[in-house]
Amino acid sequence: MRVNRSTTKFLLGAVAVLPVVLAGCSSTPSTPSTTPKGSATPITLAYITDLTGEGASENSSSPPGFVARIDLQNSEGGVNGHKLVPLIIDDQTSPTEIATAVQEADSKAFGIVSQSPLLFLAAKYPQAAGVPVTGTYDDGPEWGEQPYTNMFAADNGSVDPKYPVNTQIGDFLKAHGGTVLGSYGYSISPSSSRAAIATAQSFQDAGGKVGVLDTTVPFGGVAFTSDALVAKQDNINAMVPAMDDNSNYALAEALEQAGVKLKATLFATGYEPSVINSPAWNDLQGDYFLSLFRPWSLPNAGTRQMQAAMEKYAHFTKNQFPTFGQNEAWAGADLMIKGLEMAGSNPTRAAVIKDLRGLKSYNVNGLLPITINYSTIFGHDPAQTCAWVMKADKTGFVAISSQPTCGTDIPGTSTANSSS
Repeated sequence: MRVNRSTTKFLLGAVAVLPVVLAGCSSTPSTPSTTPKGSATPITLAYITDLTGEGASENSSSPPGFVARIDLQNSEGGVNGHKLVPLIIDDQTSPTEIATAVQEADSKAFGIVSQSPLLFLAAKYPQAAGVPVTGTYDDGPEWGEQPYTNMFAADNGSVDPKYPVNTQIGDFLKAHGGTVLGSYGYSISPSSSRAAIATAQSFQDAGGKVGVLDTTVPFGGVAFTSDALVAKQDNINAMVPAMDDNSNYALAEALEQAGVKLKATLFATGYEPSVINSPAWNDLQGDYFLSLFRPWSLPNAGTRQMQAAMEKYAHFTKNQFPTFGQNEAWAGADLMIKGLEMAGSNPTRAAVIKDLRGLKSYNVNGLLPITINYSTIFGHDPAQTCAWVMKADKTGFVAISSQPTCGTDIPGTSTANSSS
């Protein structure tokens, strides 16, 4: 799970066995190039995520977003004549094996796209090897800490390592009738626990009361009967869980069964097709879901490009839309491709890092609600934290507005050293 870029930053992230290595839609080359020399030399890009383990419920469906972006680029001639080769590595959600997965990527690929909640445990390896890394910022603070200037968060730009509290979530909950909050996070995940803490502080700043702040949930936990009874006793009527979908929905179901009456429930993840026909759907009616990326139901050039590619290469139907992880995977691949394009016909890792650090305007072709300036963002949050808000309706998700909901960091706040 995530920590608060705002609370969205926190919320959008959460958070073995040798890693399983898969080739996207192509077979893995026997000698992948890390420094391509000619126009015919393929460039391998590695994607590290959770295909198995506790994080699989959130991320196992994400690789098609990565592969589709690469397939689209290859259909246009690759990058400066170089074909791109996807390499997908399963970190198995294992703290003891993430280093093996990352070192595998360092040795076999030119660059790394990460959708792993555990990358912070092994970020030192690509940094030392000078490997460019793009992807999601939600695993930890290294995206904004020295010496990790080789890392570029495609969804947020960077991270403020202090993890300041943001007004976004608190203001939203208060505006939608919440008065007493229940906030929940995983004990093992710094980003998840900080997200829960930041949510509580944001809600208090908006004038609300915190009834429950629980950062002791085991990773992937789904047993919430006792938690629901506590929530009912404390009269919570607003709830934000900074966890993966399986935990979030189990908590929502437990609260419903315990008779907890919620006026405002906000999920940072879960806006995806599979939940609509799931057993949890009835319990989620009227709840709100953040969408960091522009929903396809509000089309623009970026959504049309991605939708066409996902239909062609990932066999999406006309009515299907991407999961959060697929959006993240697409964005991470897109940013890495941008760096390769900027680095010229014979790109080096150092050139990609240098050129991305000079990139002053990036928003994944309009999929993000903000525009990132990588030349100034390192170590900071964006000026605003924004996300579209979707509401669970009987037949699907409906955007509550065509405009994203935004917030700003509260000066002088930090959850970096907070504990529940």
